[in-house]
Amino acid sequence: MTSPEADTPHETAVKTRVNKTVFIGSALGIIAIAVWAMISTESAESVIGTMVSWVSTNMGWYYFLVVTLVVIFVLVIALSGVGKTKLGPDHSKPQFGLFTWAAMLFAAGIGIDLMFFSVSEPVTQFLAPPQGDGSTAEAARQALVWTLFHYGITGWALYALMGLALGYFAYRHNLPLSIRSALYPIFGKRIDGPLGHGVDIAALLGTIFGIATSLGIGVVQLNYGLNFMFGVPENVSVQIALIALSVAMATVSVVSGVEKGIRRLSELNVILAVGLMLFVLIAGKTSFLFDGIVQNTGDVLSRFPGMTLDTMAYDRPDEWLSSWTLFFWAWWIAWAPFVGLFLARISRGRTIRQFVLGTMVVPFAFILLWISIFGNSALDLVMGGNAAFGEVAMNQPERAFYGLLEQYPWAPATAAIATFTGLLFYVTSADSGALVMANFTSHLKDADSDAPKWMRVFWAVVTGLLTLAMLMVGGVSTLQNATIIMGLPLSILLLFIMLGVYKALRVETSLAASFRASLPGMIAGRGGGDARGGRSWRQRLTRAMTYPGPKQAARFVESVAYPALQEVHDELQNKGAEVSLSLAGCGVNDIRSADLSVGLGHERPFKYQVYPVQYETPSYALRSASTDTKYFRMEVFSLEGSHGYDVMGYTKEQLITDVLDHYERHLEFLHLNREVPGNTAITEDPVGKDNWDADFVGEEEKV
Repeated sequence: MTSPEADTPHETAVKTRVNKTVFIGSALGIIAIAVWAMISTESAESVIGTMVSWVSTNMGWYYFLVVTLVVIFVLVIALSGVGKTKLGPDHSKPQFGLFTWAAMLFAAGIGIDLMFFSVSEPVTQFLAPPQGDGSTAEAARQALVWTLFHYGITGWALYALMGLALGYFAYRHNLPLSIRSALYPIFGKRIDGPLGHGVDIAALLGTIFGIATSLGIGVVQLNYGLNFMFGVPENVSVQIALIALSVAMATVSVVSGVEKGIRRLSELNVILAVGLMLFVLIAGKTSFLFDGIVQNTGDVLSRFPGMTLDTMAYDRPDEWLSSWTLFFWAWWIAWAPFVGLFLARISRGRTIRQFVLGTMVVPFAFILLWISIFGNSALDLVMGGNAAFGEVAMNQPERAFYGLLEQYPWAPATAAIATFTGLLFYVTSADSGALVMANFTSHLKDADSDAPKWMRVFWAVVTGLLTLAMLMVGGVSTLQNATIIMGLPLSILLLFIMLGVYKALRVETSLAASFRASLPGMIAGRGGGDARGGRSWRQRLTRAMTYPGPKQAARFVESVAYPALQEVHDELQNKGAEVSLSLAGCGVNDIRSADLSVGLGHERPFKYQVYPVQYETPSYALRSASTDTKYFRMEVFSLEGSHGYDVMGYTKEQLITDVLDHYERHLEFLHLNREVPGNTAITEDPVGKDNWDADFVGEEEKV
């Protein structure tokens, strides 16, 4: 990590600019497909149908295998020791609270299609299951399991993989927040050339088709919602108007950015969805629905391992597989770059374990409740003899959700809330997608910045155009088929991403092992300085009870830290090392930080930095010890972030000893890591200055 001076990064940062190759290549490709679909609808429908038939017949096993590998991979990483690694420097903190984070990832990761399928799929699987007889108790039980299977653990594992890969490389190693960064451990600097451009273009094409599928479903459902409430006709003209309205709303939201537009809409979206769900739970057969929730939870957990690799080889329903499981896996894969990048964007500072488990558990818990409540309510109607509702849910799925609400009191009001909630689902998917695609096609100045506003607007409009084109070709089914096709190349990319993450985390494992294998002096570490320096117990007690202000912190840097590092610098320089020492302002009072760097050829460089971090003075501090409401700790930072201990009060000799302890540990890390050829460094310039600075704004009022 380079120096964290708070007063310099914005002056030296590179401006965000367009990645012309990716932008022009992807834009031309998408516009060409949209125009072709509009001009030659029959040809487009025929080509898409033929390709989807081939993929379903010949590559179904491959889709099943890839998604299963992803589930196993992310869970093993999260539950292993490397799961404690942060998506950012070790001292970084999450930017958003749990509710806001969960609301944003849920609203981005699941759109209006959840309303679309939560009623129609359980009914369809009940009446026409892939195997066995329909309209039985077992068919009802399995119908909910299939729906939860398609919307559950597997899909969120795909999001988790992409999100942790992007967040890890961007926030911990200062690589661009793009798909190509996850391939750095495999291809090195070649990701900056045609290879990287091709990867980003493929990811963007898959992403926009995945988003367009959701938006197409949303437009069809919203159109029926308006017809249900106001008699608005269901036709292409109305759908064009809805797309235009949604693009306009998405544009306003995405221009406002993550903090304002997307965040607030996501929170409102979840609140309305919860309210709608609770209404059905209370107004319906509450006891039956609770029974269903419990049983559905047990069924999906017990049956998931067998279902995840069930290719139905001996009684293969090809049409059912392509319409359901293969479509859903391709759809989740197509959404993975978009949602993964967005999740990475909002998850800086979380550990890999928190990120993976949070991504896989929190949204799925809500989905389980939603599908159990609405799905079981729909099945109860059909099993109770309402055959007309079953036919509508199966053959006109956009009407199913409203048809269910019609069975309860206050149908006009609940239908209005459902329509508005669906519109919010639509907009939050569109604005998040536009933001991510704009970032894909830009060279961002740092991982926390976003693409220019005009580019976000451009992608919002292009997404609307593609949605319209696919609806004109053949409606929702054509969008589903196109998604299956576009998901195939992206699935290959997932395999490379898993390999890249594995190789990178092997380096993290070596880094952790270097702590354990270091010299005894380093193991004594943080508290060992006092003992080695021969301090008396009274001196140690005085240090423990002192809460220094800015003057004491500045004095320590000038009289102890910098002179100590200067001596180490001079000795290393005399021995021929490539070494530098800097003393830079930190943006608070006159305190400066001291930063020693040692170049080690093409290996990971060594960094030792003494940096002032400001905290609230605790209530138990004696007044005589400090009169300030804030106090400073002089913390030690390396490439990985803060080591979490304070060297204020160390003597010069003690600080030199600490530097050497860290240096020896770093050399041990390089030695251990060299056993993995080609992996001695993930990047040559890890964790950058701008990333570091972002972690010093937050609850603890760090400088």
